[in-house]
Amino acid sequence: MLSETDLLVASLTTQREHVLGILEDLPDAALRRAVLPSGWTCLGMVRHLTVSDEKFWFRGVVAGEKIDLILTEEAARAAWMVDDQTSVAAVLSEYRAEIERSDVIIRNTALDTAPAFWPEDRWPQWRLHSLREIILHVISETACHAGHLDAVREIIDGRQWMT
Repeated sequence: MLSETDLLVASLTTQREHVLGILEDLPDAALRRAVLPSGWTCLGMVRHLTVSDEKFWFRGVVAGEKIDLILTEEAARAAWMVDDQTSVAAVLSEYRAEIERSDVIIRNTALDTAPAFWPEDRWPQWRLHSLREIILHVISETACHAGHLDAVREIIDGRQWMT
């Protein structure tokens, strides 16, 4: 029988794989192209998931690592940006590496553990109280963004994830 941690990680892994899978075989130009009026790109979405979800929540909040966090509006916007000199492979590799780090933190932390860090001055009303809550939040955030990527991929070339 799988543990609760195993089940949560499996669900999160499914969503992460969806993000990477829906982008598979898209040419660099399509990954960098803004399709929606808001202007984000597929590559920018992966960077956002890397920095604002995996890195912020697991390394920063759960583990309390002193890393550059998305604590200002400017930093949050920058988490969506990928310059032309950064390769697609580098962005995808960074996401995969951050996932590996997150999974180690998850597997080495009890689900009821309170966050080691929380920016009370920035988001006092939005505090999550345990690793379990954080994992559930990141699952829903990743699933939501996988859906965004589904829609954009269908606009770009008609490919659909699960039909």
